[in-house]
Amino acid sequence: MIGELEFERPVVELRKKIDELKNLTKDADVDLSEDIERLENRLQKLEKDIYENIKPWDRVQIARHPSRPTTLDYISHLFTDFFECHGDRYFGDDEAIVGGIAKFHDYPVTVIGHQRGKDTKENIRRNFGMPHPEGYRKALRLMKQAEKFNRPIICLIDTKGAYPGKAAEERGQSEAIARNLFEMAGLTVPVISIVIGEGGSGGALALGVADRIYMLENSTYSVISPEGAAAILWKDASQAKKAAETMRITAPDLKELGVIDSIIKEVKGGAHRNVKEQAEAIDMVLKKSLSDLLSLDSDELVAQRYAKFKQIGDYSFVKQFTGVN
Repeated sequence: MIGELEFERPVVELRKKIDELKNLTKDADVDLSEDIERLENRLQKLEKDIYENIKPWDRVQIARHPSRPTTLDYISHLFTDFFECHGDRYFGDDEAIVGGIAKFHDYPVTVIGHQRGKDTKENIRRNFGMPHPEGYRKALRLMKQAEKFNRPIICLIDTKGAYPGKAAEERGQSEAIARNLFEMAGLTVPVISIVIGEGGSGGALALGVADRIYMLENSTYSVISPEGAAAILWKDASQAKKAAETMRITAPDLKELGVIDSIIKEVKGGAHRNVKEQAEAIDMVLKKSLSDLLSLDSDELVAQRYAKFKQIGDYSFVKQFTGVN
């Protein structure tokens, strides 16, 4: 298996044993079919036990897998005629966010997403998928352009968070994120966001104010990384595994909390095992979602989006002590 993770090792080792027996049967002309069948049945049970009971920390590891499909991978499988647009028209172009115009089943759309690299060289060029403010301003420029030409917007979220460096702060990182939140809330065209990997803090939320929010089964969406939370709560970043379980950052948790609309099931072992099959699962969700949203007029879209975010969380304490609804 390519890039197997720690929790998958029992499956990998059992598969190796099965392969060894099959090779032995072929080379030594020995009938081991019963042993192979017994191990294959055991493998099926083991895979079911492991992949249907994945722990939060295991999902974090899958979301961070170096071979996990990126925004550009999905664009190549889901869209046609993609034309990438560059620059924010203020400072420069940020390659940690890619975006442009494309067709989804012959319907024109605007696609925007975080983009990390596949190797060290590309990760440095794309700043490991952590955008600077010009990345968010580029995204907003494309969103406003989509609104002008009445194109639906599809956002793919995959970032550890916005870049926290000094230069990014000097160029208005916080303002750029806040501006996106404000403007996205009032867009008069359908907006769909899908968390395809890590969804970290405001860096992810800046592409996440949408009419429909989906998460891949093994993606994460949180205000802070498990390591960061562990460092704050227990002064020990090595407690990240415990933090991941406490924070409720996985797709099943966030669906239960009402933060996301639905979960997109992943192929067994994670999206990196079969990008084409994973893209097909996303395609089905996008078609249904766009069909529903395109039937609404602009006022209905904005009203429903406002109501959607207003109902997330419990405001009873605020109402009780302030009288504010």
